[in-house]
Amino acid sequence: MIAWPLYAEQRLNATMLTEELGVAVRPEVLPTKKVVEREEIEQLVRSVMLNKEGKELLLRENLKKLKMSAEKALSAGGSSHASMCEVLKDIEKRIYGCKKNM
Repeated sequence: MIAWPLYAEQRLNATMLTEELGVAVRPEVLPTKKVVEREEIEQLVRSVMLNKEGKELLLRENLKKLKMSAEKALSAGGSSHASMCEVLKDIEKRIYGCKKNM
């Protein structure tokens, strides 16, 4: 993945994807500050597509780990699933609480 931050929180997202999660690459200079030359774009695309110094393998491995983590969180009993169940229970309580007060 190539992170191409332009507005608002996209710089933070690009930093997270490239530096923390290691699943993306991005231009040296922000596209909003300077025109990114075609040579740098070519380099970014090639670094994602080709195995250059093990970078592609690392990106793919990190992406597989992220995918497995997301699947685990979304599955029954996972953290995201449990959080959504709590939200739904809270909504249900509020709805029934309003009906009782009518």
